[in-house]
Amino acid sequence: MGKMSFQQIVSLPNGVTFIRILAIPVILLLLFMTGRVFQVITAFVFLAVALTDMLDGYFARRQKMVTTLGKFLDPLADKLLIVTALIALISARGIPSWMVIVIVGREIAVTGLRGIAMSEGIVISSSMIGKYKTAFEMTSIFFLILNGTYLSIDFRLIGIVLLWVALVLAVLSGFDYFRKFLKTIVE
Repeated sequence: MGKMSFQQIVSLPNGVTFIRILAIPVILLLLFMTGRVFQVITAFVFLAVALTDMLDGYFARRQKMVTTLGKFLDPLADKLLIVTALIALISARGIPSWMVIVIVGREIAVTGLRGIAMSEGIVISSSMIGKYKTAFEMTSIFFLILNGTYLSIDFRLIGIVLLWVALVLAVLSGFDYFRKFLKTIVE
């Protein structure tokens, strides 16, 4: 395994990922500020940061700068952003803590499983269910941050419904990871 150059570490894709990680405290600070204006600002800052997930991968592939650091940081940034926002939304918006516990527990279990698999030389690739789960988590968080009625639409209700979908997908994708792992072990 070769050493990474300074240019690879500070590449545009990794820089975008670092921005996503550094934005987390800003989102948390804004999340606990009161008033509709802060709800809207926080929701759109979260959305912008969440959308950078697509940018870093795009830039990495386009510039042929896919690095080991990037492969580690990108999913870590996603998990940190989602898990931190969900945990904060328990007290900031009163979302059900048991839902957050299931989603966060799944993240920890799958991350541990992937680590064990990797130590055995087994690569468990992400499934489409997992990608949909992430999209539903991020979308639900956006609506839950808004937490109110806008244009006669109950954004909190939409957020809760989307969180339910994310929860079901989290459980299904968690089982899928364990199934793939067990199948690979048996073979």
